[in-house]
Parts: sequence; C-alpha cells; structure tokens
Amino acid sequence: MSAAPLRSLLFVPGDSERKLAKALECAADALILDLEDSVDPQRLPHARGLVLEFLQAHGVATRAQLWVRVNALSSGRLYEDATAVIAGRPAGLVLPKVDSYADIERIALTLEAIEAGHGIAVGMTSLVVIGTETPAGLLALPSYPQAAAVHRASARRLAGLTWGLEDLSAALGARVQCNPDGALRPAFEQARTTCLLTAAALGIPAIDGVHVDLRDAEGLRREAERARDDGFAGKLAIHPDQVAVINTAFTPSAEELDWARRVVAAFEAAGGAGVTSLDGRMIDRPHWRLARRMLAAGAAITPEMKP
Repeated sequence: MSAAPLRSLLFVPGDSERKLAKALECAADALILDLEDSVDPQRLPHARGLVLEFLQAHGVATRAQLWVRVNALSSGRLYEDATAVIAGRPAGLVLPKVDSYADIERIALTLEAIEAGHGIAVGMTSLVVIGTETPAGLLALPSYPQAAAVHRASARRLAGLTWGLEDLSAALGARVQCNPDGALRPAFEQARTTCLLTAAALGIPAIDGVHVDLRDAEGLRREAERARDDGFAGKLAIHPDQVAVINTAFTPSAEELDWARRVVAAFEAAGGAGVTSLDGRMIDRPHWRLARRMLAAGAAITPEMKP
C-alpha cells in the first residue's frame, strides 16, 4: 500500500452510477468498486464498463485510492473482470473467497500477462486478500508466510489481508455468529485472529471486516476501536455513513501522539539504552517500536484526511 494509511475502505456497487458518484463525496481512504457480491452476474458486463469509466475519470483526481473487488478465481469470472478494468490502473484488486496461497500465485501470474498487454509495469497491481470466506481459506492462512517466502513476486503484490464472516457462516451452516453480548462465536473469532496474526507475519496491514448493522453506529465505534487496539490498521465499510466513525477510530489521538513523542524522546535521552523510564514506569524497546509506529501513522494522515 501507499504511505497514506487505509483506515476506511468502502465497498461501492460497480453497477450503480448513483452510488459510485455518491462515494466520491465521502472521506473514505479507499473505495472498493465491487464486481462481486453486490452485482448480479447478468449485469457484470455493464458493471465492468462503469468501473473502467470511473477509474479512468477519477483515478488521479480523487484523494481516495480506487480498488476493484473481482469475482473469485473459482467463479471463472476473474480473468474477464481483471482484463476489463486493469486499463483503468486501479490501485489493486480485492480477492474474495481465496482458498489457498496457490490461488494468489495463479492470480498474480495472470495479472502479469494482463499488465503487460496494457503496457503497465508488471507488479504494479496490488492485492488485498479476503482470506477467511471459505473453511479451506481460513485453514490455509497459517501457510501464507512460508509460501510467500518462496513465491516472492506474488508476495510483493500483497498489500493487505482482511477477513469476512458472512460467507464463512454460510459455508459452515452457522445459525449464530455472535453471542448475546456481541462477542464472536469461536470459529469467527478464530478467523479474525488468524487474519491479524498472518498479516503481521507477512508484514502487511490487517484490515478488519465489515459491521453489517447500518443503524448501529455505537456498535461500529466499539468494534473499530477494538480492532485498532488489537493491531488492525483499518476497517471495511459498506455504507458512506460508516466512514467517519471508522476514520476517527483509526486516527491516533493528540494524547496518544504526545505519549509517543515522549517515549521516543526518553529513549533518545537514554543514549541507546534498551530500557528506560517514563512517568515513573519502565519502558523498553517494544514501547519504542509502538511509539514510532503511532507517530508514522499520525504523520501519514494529512489534514484533508482528518475525520
């Protein structure tokens, strides 16, 4: 991904001119132009054309990064999706229902040919993987770091890893996804945690999944804040009204940035020591790394990106 953090990534149906135009008005860091779940297969040719036009018209002019969610490799539609939109030079593709790293490798090889055919530098199209929508995909996530070390060309395309529970829930036949207190049931908590750990092992951002209750702004806020506390870098959105809540949750506060600056200053004053103190409490290298990460995130959020 680019230096600018992707706190909010908004799905936009690729077959709706009205919704595509409206999405430009919100403050999402990325728009995911959708050719998959929100588009009837019979409307795919129309949606592909609209998405290409949108990319060509707004790819440079809009502040938001423009991504495209293509159909799954197993659907037989991915090649046509990618071929139709790649000339618009999207920031990347969002890959649904990935069953294994072998899927990513096959898609990366396909993209090489498509990029070359459009005069685009090979490797320019990044990938965000939805890795938990099938049971096989979830079970395969721990193998990603080892596979990425072997298949380095495809690994260089990886720009984020996210998770979803709706398709996984359907595949499992699960009637309930959360407990009455809102906590995820074990299989879905495993999906979330495995996504977070795998992304960290790969050195790429982990992106939290969607909050499906559009009327529950408070629940969205709690979910987004929990995600950031746990180490997620951003969150998917399904409606423009969710974007501001997500951006706020993933923007370091003034108090956090002040703490981070003081941590860095304390280590500088300690002359390279591995352990020092701040406000009467011991701090060590993990605190320093967290502080530097927080400062980098804050610096990358420009004034126009503020919630």
